[in-house]
Amino acid sequence: MILARVITADRQGDLDIAFSRLGLPTRAREYLGEKLPHLTLLLTGLTRVEGRFLKGLGEACETPGREEAPAYLSGDQQKRPGSALLTGRREQLERAISLTHGQPELCELRGALSGALASVFDPPRVLEVGDRRFPLGERTLLMGIVNVTPDSFSDGGRYLDPEAAIAHGLALVEAGADLLDIGGETTRPGSRPVPAEEELRRVLPVIRGLRARTGVPLSVDTTKVAVASAALGEGAALINDISGFTFEPHLAHVVAEQGASACLMHLQGTPQTMQDAPRYGDVMEEVLGFLRDGVVRAIAAGVPRERLLVDPGIGFGKTLGHNLFLLRNLAQLRVLGVGVLVGTSRKSFLGKLTGNKPAEQRLAGSLGSVALAAVTGGADVVRVHDVQETRDALAVADAVRLSTGGGELF
Repeated sequence: MILARVITADRQGDLDIAFSRLGLPTRAREYLGEKLPHLTLLLTGLTRVEGRFLKGLGEACETPGREEAPAYLSGDQQKRPGSALLTGRREQLERAISLTHGQPELCELRGALSGALASVFDPPRVLEVGDRRFPLGERTLLMGIVNVTPDSFSDGGRYLDPEAAIAHGLALVEAGADLLDIGGETTRPGSRPVPAEEELRRVLPVIRGLRARTGVPLSVDTTKVAVASAALGEGAALINDISGFTFEPHLAHVVAEQGASACLMHLQGTPQTMQDAPRYGDVMEEVLGFLRDGVVRAIAAGVPRERLLVDPGIGFGKTLGHNLFLLRNLAQLRVLGVGVLVGTSRKSFLGKLTGNKPAEQRLAGSLGSVALAAVTGGADVVRVHDVQETRDALAVADAVRLSTGGGELF
């Protein structure tokens, strides 16, 4: 299948500042805003038919500068078959899309290009969880972590007692959590699965207690149909599946039937094996392909797009380099057309970057990572242990991301 990754996308606000600095009149600004390239797409998985179509767009243009068509560049098709760059303005890419209509063999290309344009010019506007509608893009949402486990890497055993877990969840809500994620099974590297019965014994009392005392939507971190069904029946509204509906595919139908939401995460292997020398040819391409397949499964099962999130799975089958690359390029996940969740809180790669600090000393590193995720425009939701401190960091990061002024600097 074709993947269209947005490699560059100029911010119109930044262009406006540049035009103002040059002293250009309004009509000149409007003209240049239309003519300067805005998008460069990396396309992979192209068939020969699709490649010939894209190449032919430019060759068929008769106007000077071939302004009707995006620029097309293909590499060595023997070494990298089906890969190309497509660069152009919005109207050029829209024209290319329009020319695919009526050609069934270009249906997949049309969908990939349309998704790429939508991710830049018409990103998801809302996330629905339970009866709540969270606007996306206005601020980064906070998901607080409630681990009801004896062996989680950061706070294992602290909240194993249901009342302690409930009190912790309420404290996270008081600190500003928009969502709570309750987990009854550790998925740290090397961990082994627990029976569904034990997972339910841990999480159901906590779900009931929190549901009775707060209106904040509850998520359950599970890969199991049995656990998800029972948790949703007790008032949970979101299933956070680290396997992206691959361990138990029927889970997608359970989520749809219950009218619930889901977060689909990428991992390579299983928690037992994922950190055994993880390897990728192109980590972003493989993560995107995995998550795209999960989104397709979810939508086919009947889960509305507005009720879906994707998570690149930082630390789940990734080296330090993989984690950093994914964080720097989070915005590429937007081509999937759903909200993006990122979980970096207290993870081991932060310890490596800050002098091998243990989990309880990784707050500063965690705040740095979530601020980056917010400023790059890649994260809609961050999953964290330290809600109050993260809320303050995101207040600054979101203000930077959303700033459009700058004239006063000149």
